Amino acid sequence: MDLREVTEFFKDIMWYVVVFAIIIFILTFVIGVQTVTGNSMDPTLKDGQPVLVSRLSYIFGQIKRNEIVVFKHDGKSYVKRIIGLPNEKVDYMDNILYINDEPYKESYLGDEVQTYNFLFKDICPTECANGVIPEGKYLVMGDNRPESIDSRDSSFGLIDKKDIKGKIFYSIYPFRSIK
Repeated sequence: MDLREVTEFFKDIMWYVVVFAIIIFILTFVIGVQTVTGNSMDPTLKDGQPVLVSRLSYIFGQIKRNEIVVFKHDGKSYVKRIIGLPNEKVDYMDNILYINDEPYKESYLGDEVQTYNFLFKDICPTECANGVIPEGKYLVMGDNRPESIDSRDSSFGLIDKKDIKGKIFYSIYPFRSIK
């Protein structure tokens, strides 16, 4: 091997090292893969379904209603939908969602999905003294309302913004469900 061949060899190796480092960076800081656990997001997402999560979404953008997010709670990862935003009052009566006392259509839910009634003051009696979701907190619910343990449950409650790890932006399997 002459010097030129050795130089070419190290150039090739460096190219692979750089590509590998970029892939590791992307998988660590930009996107991640999350597997949906449980039936709480059915029919939108199924148990065991892998999805891609944008970890940078909320560094550069705002959390919006109806986005499906991954967050940590008591050391476990959960997948739920953002329903209530800071400074909002959220109630559910007769299968209708009310945001600040105005009806809000949840187009992603089928007509057969039943959500039990709740008043915001009942699910957030202490930290919501002024009657609205505090700054930096979010109300989340699963799409499979009868099966979902979410912000309506006292052991769960509102989610802190710092616990939201990213927004689901792509379903990767099963292939017929790619979106």
